[in-house]
Amino acid sequence: MSSRIVAEDVPESYFDFMEMDNLTHRRSGDMPTLGQLLKHVGDVRKEATGDGSETPVHHIVDVGTESRSLLPFVLSFNNLTYSVKVRHKMSYSDVFSCCRRESPVGEASGESVFTRTKTLLNDITGEARDGEIMAFLGASGSGKSTLIDALANRIAKGKLKGSVKLNGESVESRLLKVISAYVMQDDLLFPMLTVEETLTFAAEFRLPRSLSKSKKNARVQALIDQLGLRNAAKTVIGDEGHRGVSGGERRRVSIGIDIIHDPIVLFLDEPTSGLDSTSAFMVVKVLQRIAQSGSIVIMSIHQPSYRILGLLDRMIFLSRGQTVYSGSPSQLPSYFAEFGHPIPEGDNRTEFALDLIRELEGSPGGTKSLVEFNKSWQSMTKLHHVEDLPQNSTSSLSLKEAISASISKGKLVSGATATNNSNTRSSSSAASMVPTYANPFWIELLTLSKRSITNSRRMPELFGIRLGAVMVTGFILATMFWQLDNTPKGVQERLGFFAFAMSTTFYTTADALPVFIQERYIFMRETSHNAYRRWSYVISHALVALPALLFLSLGFAALTFWAVGLDGGFSGFLFYFVIIFASFWAGNSFVSFLSGVVPHVMLGYTIVVAILAYFLLFSGFFINRDRIPSYWIWFHYMSLVKYPYEAVLQNEFSDAVKCFVRGVQIFDNTPLASVPDALKLKLLDNMSETLGMNITASTCLTTGTDLLKQNGVLDLSKWNCLWITVAWGFFFRILFYVVLLLGSKNKRS
Repeated sequence: MSSRIVAEDVPESYFDFMEMDNLTHRRSGDMPTLGQLLKHVGDVRKEATGDGSETPVHHIVDVGTESRSLLPFVLSFNNLTYSVKVRHKMSYSDVFSCCRRESPVGEASGESVFTRTKTLLNDITGEARDGEIMAFLGASGSGKSTLIDALANRIAKGKLKGSVKLNGESVESRLLKVISAYVMQDDLLFPMLTVEETLTFAAEFRLPRSLSKSKKNARVQALIDQLGLRNAAKTVIGDEGHRGVSGGERRRVSIGIDIIHDPIVLFLDEPTSGLDSTSAFMVVKVLQRIAQSGSIVIMSIHQPSYRILGLLDRMIFLSRGQTVYSGSPSQLPSYFAEFGHPIPEGDNRTEFALDLIRELEGSPGGTKSLVEFNKSWQSMTKLHHVEDLPQNSTSSLSLKEAISASISKGKLVSGATATNNSNTRSSSSAASMVPTYANPFWIELLTLSKRSITNSRRMPELFGIRLGAVMVTGFILATMFWQLDNTPKGVQERLGFFAFAMSTTFYTTADALPVFIQERYIFMRETSHNAYRRWSYVISHALVALPALLFLSLGFAALTFWAVGLDGGFSGFLFYFVIIFASFWAGNSFVSFLSGVVPHVMLGYTIVVAILAYFLLFSGFFINRDRIPSYWIWFHYMSLVKYPYEAVLQNEFSDAVKCFVRGVQIFDNTPLASVPDALKLKLLDNMSETLGMNITASTCLTTGTDLLKQNGVLDLSKWNCLWITVAWGFFFRILFYVVLLLGSKNKRS
């Protein structure tokens, strides 16, 4: 597939609705090229506001070798039916009445005492063609989003009845992910990236490595102009705490990241939701241009304005999962006139239709009469619809032939390669023509890491707060446990310092909890259409966290090691630093895993704090391992705090020569600690006579090895404790991947 870059000047005037309508319906044999289409784009806001300022010169990418003709794709869906089980809200009287029912009746109706069957889609049929916008309309709960999900293969296999075909062929799930895009209702974007950066990262994910950086950049710049985002290109997306682009611009950016690879089918769930009329019109205007570039655009919309109605080609009105109208906007007046409810002159057609549907829904018979009338009306107009098909339609082409021809003309920039026409009728499937992922694993890894770092470094206050919390904790510990001595009291204080220090490293990693929870739906949107592999995200997520953890570990270790007076010299400090780093790594991995399980930040914090408290309880500090009940011993070995705690104890007390209890110090921490030293020496003499050994004031009674035995920490060496701590980190990263794999299917059950 070859490429070329065409520079076009955008004319000051914009084309009117008649010109757009001519381009939309394409009834003649003269097909506009992508360059011709984009030449007319201009500044979309100029069309809506009448601003006569000239749009800057921009570059347009035409990835075909010739002026491309718009190739026909037809997405047909027949008799789509989808039902779910919902729970009854029952009172005691309902329970008793249900018990008195005969069981065969409940079985026949598909209901039970506690559940009932609710039909969300009921025998929906229609078709969408490339170059056109199909819109699903209806009140909230009518089934618009469900129908979008059904067409986009976002309903679990076996739950949806009926068929969805592209050019008369069923589409494999893997292939549909590659040739389509799905724009969710919410704008899921990284807040601190600019519009241009957001689209650039999308291009890095969806465009192949074989495409040069200049061509990728040209594609991004062309898309910015096509979306009418030139004036906002250098503005950050923004969030509640950072001012950014407007709502309409955010919505167009959301559309842009999903069409960067020029998909054949584009699904949009309520793309105008929450926008004012002007912004909504601008968004649908962009969608019209996308359709004219050779894509099928299918969207749900609640209540379009008169201007938006002029941009739509096909409409399906839904009422409680049933079709009450299917056709073009221009046929609405005649449809309702024949139904006996003519649309008054000057009324908005869609508002009238939706009001009438809502009125019928509240009547005793519901919309049954309108549903039946639609079926008869469709039968009467079927011949007209057949004659209305484009003359140059090649719907007889197989799906593989159509995709191959489309690729050769520039569609699916995501790395697909067109096959030779002579081989298009081979037995290999159409899915073999397009790769599952546009880029190799390492490209995805680099791009994900770069995006995350770019977004994070523009919020330095977050890392500053983390660093401040760790350093303040380290400062408090350093001053509280300043220069501990080698006495029994000093030993107890050392044990307390180590327990608190190791648990602190785990508690301070709880800040990783909101990272994925906030990115969860961005991740689901991107992976649902194979922008990158889940493994790439998991590894990138870990790699990006490591530099910050390394810096925090070094700061905490340097602040506390010499201030507290820990043993081991420089080598002891290095191990102390490494084990703290390993603790940060294991804690960060554990919290990341939990962030993939819990849906809300506050719930996640509650669970993290509780589990870490249990880890500390069973670590061996409060109670030795041999004193833990057998039915809880398993939790001792699962405690993340156990292994770094035992490692620092061995690092501190591994010197078998160093003494921590001498002579009369044996009475410290006992009721005899307050008696005079002379009496203590007499007690030592009596003990010497009884034991048959000489115990003086300088005799060493307890070494570091003895302390380790007393605390039961000699089963594992300090290096084994280190490796186990690191292994825990990798284990939770693997669990994180499994959670993402199982929890990001993004399909209705």
